[in-house]
Amino acid sequence: MTPADPHLRVVILAGGAGSRFWPASTPARPKQLLPLVSSRPLVADTVLRALELVPARRLRIVAGRHLESPLTSALPELPPGCFLWESRPRSTAPALTWATWTAWRSDPDAVIVSLHSDHVIRPAAAFRSLVARAVRIAARDDVLLTVGARPDRPDTGYGYLQPGDALDGPARHGAGEPPRRVLRFHEKPDAGRAAEYIRQGFLWNTGIFVWRASVFLKELRAHAPGIAALLPRLEKGDVNGFFRHAPTVSVDEAVLERSRSCAMLPASFDWDDVGSWEALARTRTPDQRGNTRAGDVVCVESDDNIVYSEGGRVVLFGVREMVVVVAGDVTMVTTREHARELKRLVQRLPSPSRIQRT
Repeated sequence: MTPADPHLRVVILAGGAGSRFWPASTPARPKQLLPLVSSRPLVADTVLRALELVPARRLRIVAGRHLESPLTSALPELPPGCFLWESRPRSTAPALTWATWTAWRSDPDAVIVSLHSDHVIRPAAAFRSLVARAVRIAARDDVLLTVGARPDRPDTGYGYLQPGDALDGPARHGAGEPPRRVLRFHEKPDAGRAAEYIRQGFLWNTGIFVWRASVFLKELRAHAPGIAALLPRLEKGDVNGFFRHAPTVSVDEAVLERSRSCAMLPASFDWDDVGSWEALARTRTPDQRGNTRAGDVVCVESDDNIVYSEGGRVVLFGVREMVVVVAGDVTMVTTREHARELKRLVQRLPSPSRIQRT
């Protein structure tokens, strides 16, 4: 099986608010709709990546109904059938259950590749190669595969995977490192624990998943009976009822952390989940003085700043390690250190400031 195989389906999870990119991001315009890495919104970059794996008819984007207008406007090349609209936000377990069940109903041999809409993955050729290998493994073996990225820093914003024994040798699974059992999922640690995880050879949990639809549904019934009990609602076409009664839980917590069939492949590509303004310094090319700029920005005698402007010109003079964001009628200025805590800032703002840039 290769990525061109007719059994392959790609699911893109496009929900989430992205409050760490305030004031550019709001609930009505979350970060996946922002041009943070290229001239296109992050979700458009992800769709281009997905369309190198499957034709549009085998692509599904899962998002809340409130994002229907901005998402369809950002992705005019996709037909309406590519979108699955959630009636209520319930996190990734119900979303992926719905998408996987839908694929299984149309093709009992379907293999799912699940991507997030707001990640940066380079180079594309290495990504396609790894996906092809993961798809071959998932098509043959009863495993739920996740992709682990090798850390280059002790990041406290990522979850970590603790690798176990190899599932089998390279001869069975092709060239490259063999898939390994996931001994344990470790959620976002403090700095000291993150450094220890790296010393022990843990990998970042990218949230890129590959599985055969039938295997996922079997594991769902075994480990998440509360969600599995709602599958008859999908059978009856009652999608609203499914989401109304579904718990709000991630697929990691509901299924993967409980399953003995969970395995991982190390990523052969660079990966970043663009989790904060700090990520722009990793995903964009800075100038000679370390300034990362997006929009009409001028930096004079300034070093190591991150500046994003959707409006007029921003000029920095004689400052360093600042984050400046201009979006709509809001200008936000902070340090790179404090920019990691924007969620805390947004929670302290008056309610209208959280949801609109006025």
